[in-house]
Amino acid sequence: MSVFRKAERRKAKLRLAITGPAGSGKTYGALLVAQGLGGRIAMIDTENGSGDLYSAICDYDILTISAPFDIRKYIKAIHDAENEGYNVLIIDSLSHCWIGEGGLLDMKENVVASGKFNSYSAWSKVTPFQNKLIDTMLSSSCHIIATMRSRTDYIQVVNERGKSEIRKVGLAPVQRDGMDYEFGVVFDLNTEHSVTVSKDRTSLFDGQSFTLSTDTGAKLLEWLNSGADVPVPAPDLTTEKRRLYDAYLKLFADDPQNAQALAQEAMMNVVKGKSSKDWTVEDLKNLEADIHNRTNNDLSQAVNF
Repeated sequence: MSVFRKAERRKAKLRLAITGPAGSGKTYGALLVAQGLGGRIAMIDTENGSGDLYSAICDYDILTISAPFDIRKYIKAIHDAENEGYNVLIIDSLSHCWIGEGGLLDMKENVVASGKFNSYSAWSKVTPFQNKLIDTMLSSSCHIIATMRSRTDYIQVVNERGKSEIRKVGLAPVQRDGMDYEFGVVFDLNTEHSVTVSKDRTSLFDGQSFTLSTDTGAKLLEWLNSGADVPVPAPDLTTEKRRLYDAYLKLFADDPQNAQALAQEAMMNVVKGKSSKDWTVEDLKNLEADIHNRTNNDLSQAVNF
């Protein structure tokens, strides 16, 4: 049997990054998109409580993270949002756990200061924390919207009246290089609150210039939900076998004469409806051996696996 399968787009959760310089409207825009996605909204606020300033836009709950911006605080907050049943989680902002006090750059400098690692090898101690955060965001049951500050520069442009003027523009996001690649959609905001799309796996916004709104979130939600249903993963074999062992032992104790039939019924009914034919010969041999070891009885005579 081939290990490959036919490609198909499946339903998914949003992974959106919003980047921009100060004053570009990242938090405001993130809340509008979140409102369009629907459901309960949570925000991780690292901007000195500024997340509360937008409470008139929509209903949302907030968790403030202050320095030190230990990346493990972010990871715990993401898990807390999942456990509390939020549909959308805004991380505002993802830059602090990189460049802020106690963030990953500080962690790296502390590793170097220990004298055991140089500036290059110190990353071997830091990168696993960054990877854990990325894995936590990508596997989250919430829609994730993360804002990141952009490094800024000033350029001279000709405005709509034909006059030259100086404008502030955002450059690369303040995060580790390549962080924006981890998201399915990346919106870059300028100081006029206009969006440039630097990455868009949905193809909904290719070549467009627009401002963020609840309609942006609604369009994304429609696309995310238009894929095929995600298959339910097979039960963890170790966990399910343990459930089956316990069920079988009880059945054998209650009615040893009918243990074989009862064991087959347990396979059908106890293990999340999994048919006994889906168990391999090796699985069944291991099952028999484990039951034998736990009961000190030779059950092979009673059950012909």
